[in-house]
Parts: sequence; C-alpha cells; structure tokens
Amino acid sequence: MSSPRLPRRLVLSLVMVLGLASLSTGLAQSAPAPAADTTVAAAPAAVTFSDEFNGPAGSAVDGGKWQTETGDNVNNHERQYYTAGRNNAALDGQGNLVITARKENPGNYQCWYGRCEYTSARLNTSGKFTTTYGRVEARMKIPRGQGIWPAFWMLGNDIGQVGWPASGEIDIMENVGFEPSTVHGTLHGPGYSGSGGIGAGYTLPGGQAFADAFHTFAVDWSPNAVTWSVDGTVYQRRTPSDLGGKQWVFDKPFFIILNLAVGGYWPGDPDGSTVLPQQLLVDYVRVSSDSGQPGGGGPITGLAGKCVDVAGGAVANGTAVQLYDCNGTAAQRWTVGGDGTIRALGKCLDVASGGTADGTAVQLWDCNGSAAQQWATPAARDIVNPQANKCLDVSGGSSANSSRLQIWTCTGAANQKWTVTR
Repeated sequence: MSSPRLPRRLVLSLVMVLGLASLSTGLAQSAPAPAADTTVAAAPAAVTFSDEFNGPAGSAVDGGKWQTETGDNVNNHERQYYTAGRNNAALDGQGNLVITARKENPGNYQCWYGRCEYTSARLNTSGKFTTTYGRVEARMKIPRGQGIWPAFWMLGNDIGQVGWPASGEIDIMENVGFEPSTVHGTLHGPGYSGSGGIGAGYTLPGGQAFADAFHTFAVDWSPNAVTWSVDGTVYQRRTPSDLGGKQWVFDKPFFIILNLAVGGYWPGDPDGSTVLPQQLLVDYVRVSSDSGQPGGGGPITGLAGKCVDVAGGAVANGTAVQLYDCNGTAAQRWTVGGDGTIRALGKCLDVASGGTADGTAVQLWDCNGSAAQQWATPAARDIVNPQANKCLDVSGGSSANSSRLQIWTCTGAANQKWTVTR
C-alpha cells in the first residue's frame, strides 16, 4: 500500500574506484510500517568501525576508511558531479566531516545533461570495511532546500558479482528537501526495488526541521530483521514476512555510503528558493557488533548447571524458553546486545504480551525494540526486565528439563541466578 508521505526515491548510481556497476532503482513505494515504538536504545556493543572525524580544519577524510567516488549519475538524473579532493568533502576542525554541495564547475566537468552545474561528494567504505549485522549509526546535521538530497546507506558487498538489486540495499536515512521534517528508511532487493522498495518515513513532531539540529540515524540489523530508529526512537522494523515471498538478501556483508546529491527524479531540481552552498555535517559514523549473528554468543547457565534453551530449536513467535541440559546447539547460544536485548536464533527473549505480573511466561519473539525485550544483566547474576522490575526465573524452582522460564519478583534464590557467556 502506498502513501504520499512515504519514499519516492531513486537508488543512486555507484561509480566505484573498484569498477562496480552503475545502479538505478526508480521510485520506491513504501509498504505500511508498524506503529512507532519509543524505546531508547542503550549504549552500543563493541565498536567494529568508527570515524569520529577529528582532525585539522580542511584536512581530507581518512583514506584508510573511505574512498571517494567521482562522476555524475544519469540513472537518477541527479545534477551534481562528485569530485575528489577536499573542495567538497573535508573535516571542519570541530569533529565533523562536512560534505558541501556547491553551484560551480571549476573543472569543466561534463554530466549526462551537458556541462555540470553543481559539485558535491560521495564516500564509501567498499574495499575498506564491511559488516554483516550490527548497529550502524551516524550523528548528522542535514542540509535543507528544494532539490537537496542527503543519504546514509549501505550496499551488498557482492554488487560487483551479482549486480543491483540482487546485492541488496539498506537505506538508513534519506531526506529530500521538500520534506524538511521527514526522513526515510528503505530496503531494496530482487523484486522489491524501485517502486517496490519496502520502507517508511519518520517525521519530527511540531513541524521541526531536521536541518535545524544534529540527529542520530541508525539501523539495528540481525538475521532476518532490520530495525530503523531516529534519536533512539524505533519507527519501523522489516523482516522477510514483509517481502511477500521475495528473496531476503540481507544476511551477508554490506559496505557504507555517505553522499549529498543535488536534484534527481525524487527530490526534483533546485529552484529559485534553493540556497547554495549546502552542507551535510557528520559528527561520527559507528558500527557496533550485533547480538544476532549466526553462530555467535554462548550459553546462559542456571539452576543445576542447565541452560536457557529455545524449545525444540523452533523460531516461531511464542516458542517457549525453558531450562534444559546444555547441548551446544544454536537454541542455547545467546548474545547480550548493547541495545538491551538477549537474542538467539535471530530473535529476542521476550516477556509474553509485555506482562509485568509474577509468573508471566518468557518466550522467543521477533525483535521489536519494546520494553518487553529489554534486559539488564548486573554483576549479581540476575537477569532483570526493567519494565516489570522482575527477574528471569525458573518456574517452581524445578531443575527438570523443559521447566518453563518466567519473570518473578527478584528473591535472590538459585532459580534466579544465571551465568552469561559473552
């Protein structure tokens, strides 16, 4: 189902130093998004990539982390020419990367429409850094104006072999200037690219404009799930069930892209109201390890040395979580994420129906950012659901296999003590 508030975008062409092919997606039409959740994520887990953009004013980005693309983009009918060097991408000496779009053509650059009218910059981590799963985030202050199109996104690292859209694309944040209060997040893949892209928009309250302040844009990405947030507020989550049977292509390495486009099919071209230059300020880009990677994590052991176990190794929502003899299977490999979740088999440890009463069962469920899936693991070896202020507990204090786990008022008893392998 389409909505006039959701993305109308074209995926960008990629002119890679490594010789990757040019891309185009056409207009993206969003599927309906789940209701927004207002959970604020905790601090991230172990950082696997970080650029804080600290350095002298005017210095170039770190070439060990980023490569700079050059050229134009006929596929989207963008108007800019992406340049190398520091004229359009440089540090400001205050801890920011500044990508600047200018109305100029100092190099007599030629674009698809003739002599280029604008310059800008696009950076990517291809050949430098990829990630499979994790929290990928950037704190940015975006530009404003008709025809201005900043983006923070990712492409499958196998694009050179399988092409686009089979490579997959995760758009973490896009903004078009005619929507100053709204950003968009979208998935593109085979059979759901272009106008079939799956995504949603997030709008600031009270008519605020994203260009007025810094905001943090992130995805939390695990097997079979991508969740988008702005300033810690989750606004959509996508899983293979959203694709109508089409192929999910997001369980492999992706690289990161930052760019500032001018014009194109989706944003339209600049007009008399557009003030240039415009700048995209990036305070940082960080990637932290995710709690849902296949084969990751370890056992959580408790009463009688037995393990927290997903009954039957099933992944259906509502599958019981129980105590069972430790056996080293994936159903007993749990990871504790920096976002407060505890995950196995690509899903989250969840308090059924968000209950807070003693005896509420604990189950496996799609990760959704809710308080029912938030857990604290203090040194006292309790595992606590802060919303209920209750502890993970073995029902009846029984050490028998298949004893169901639940939440209960914390008592310090042995059936509430756990050893988490991180």
